[in-house]
Amino acid sequence: MKSKALTIVIGLLVTIAAVNRADADNLPGHPNIILIFADDVGYGDLGCYGSQVKTTEIDLLARDGFRSTDCQVAANVCGPSRAALMTGRYPMRCGHPISRHNTPKYERYGIAPDELTIAELLKTAGYYNKMVGKWHLGFHVDGSHPLDAGFDEYLGLHSNYTDRLEDADTLYRDHDVQETEIEFEKVTSLYTDEVVEFIQKPQDKPFFIYFAHHIAHAPILPSPAFRGASGKGRASAYRDFILELDHSVGRVREAVEKAGLANNTLIVFMSDNGPAVNGSAKPLSGGKYVTMEGGHRVPGIFHWPGRIPAGRVSDAMISSMDLLPLFCDLANVSPPNDRTIDGKNIIDLLTGQSDQSPHETFYYYNGLNLQAVRKGKWKLHLPRSLEDQPYWARKSGGNPKKINLSFKKPMLFNLDADVGEKTNVYSLHPEIASELIKQAAHARNELGDVDTTGSDQRPHGLINPSEKG
Repeated sequence: MKSKALTIVIGLLVTIAAVNRADADNLPGHPNIILIFADDVGYGDLGCYGSQVKTTEIDLLARDGFRSTDCQVAANVCGPSRAALMTGRYPMRCGHPISRHNTPKYERYGIAPDELTIAELLKTAGYYNKMVGKWHLGFHVDGSHPLDAGFDEYLGLHSNYTDRLEDADTLYRDHDVQETEIEFEKVTSLYTDEVVEFIQKPQDKPFFIYFAHHIAHAPILPSPAFRGASGKGRASAYRDFILELDHSVGRVREAVEKAGLANNTLIVFMSDNGPAVNGSAKPLSGGKYVTMEGGHRVPGIFHWPGRIPAGRVSDAMISSMDLLPLFCDLANVSPPNDRTIDGKNIIDLLTGQSDQSPHETFYYYNGLNLQAVRKGKWKLHLPRSLEDQPYWARKSGGNPKKINLSFKKPMLFNLDADVGEKTNVYSLHPEIASELIKQAAHARNELGDVDTTGSDQRPHGLINPSEKG
């Protein structure tokens, strides 16, 4: 971490900590927080969202808590979505709009050291922070490791798994190698054991656990205990993978209950983006890599007995970026006021004190390209060309979910009546389209676009960012 950035961050955190600890003296104990973040799990992959797969444990969290039918992530691919989650800021604003790879081009590309994360902010209120799983935000980049970002412990594979690249099948504990060439089928059980064992230990501080699964990102390799559980073939292997994820969620919930922590623990389940080739986004269109709803609208479940009423289902739009201000509120932490936080505190929505979305607008970026703007039920897709696209959206590659990669005229959809984005009503509502076009201009001015540098856009530092190599 650079000394100047370190000085700025330390100074700000010390100030926040002093205020937060003074306020905390007059408050009851802060709740524990467990964030379970799935990978490439689609809106239609879970039973409580309409799947035929019986995800009994995840469905139980939804039944006894809050289920969002309009939970938006800030990006349709892994890295940018995770950066926005951790910072509460759009990827363009926090300087991480492109997903990184384990190649020389990205050797200095990670989450910026002076971005403040959920873990850093919770630490100022006395939380002990543990991360297990996929980081994907610059593990080997100076200042961008999970331990640099506020976590006290880390165990995981730092990026996507493959046995074809050095270090992509290496299990790390903190900075140290724990196991090389690990079998991917072992990972979910190993991660879950780690989380369960931590929950079972006596705790003298409130804790935050960020459990970032690799399921259901490729390779689709469920463990032997789940292989064949739903039949035969590649589609069945994917369903087996989802069942393994569900089992892991159940083990975490059970550990919380056995430890007597259920009434003081918020469990959040969410996915980083829509499904790739194998999963389902039904009834949405598109999936990972595109800005149709299938790429950005994901499962969002919040479970907290005694605080969040059971059986709440909400169609009010929320975002993964809302978790930072929400968690800050629960910990009585003041969010930083020296930067824009795009997330909103949704505690009143979760607890039934409100049924309205706190968001007036939402911006859909694909890499550096602003592709859609939403206000309420209206979503305007902006014209785009293949040249505008990041590398992951240049070609369909046999993936039927990669749709609307290029077109010349705007498309307007009423998501209340047409969540599948099938019927373009642009010609019927020119005044609404005009207003959203103005919102798009505002977003470009502030957050930037392919050929525009925004007034509040953190530099990403990549040369030819839309190209993979």
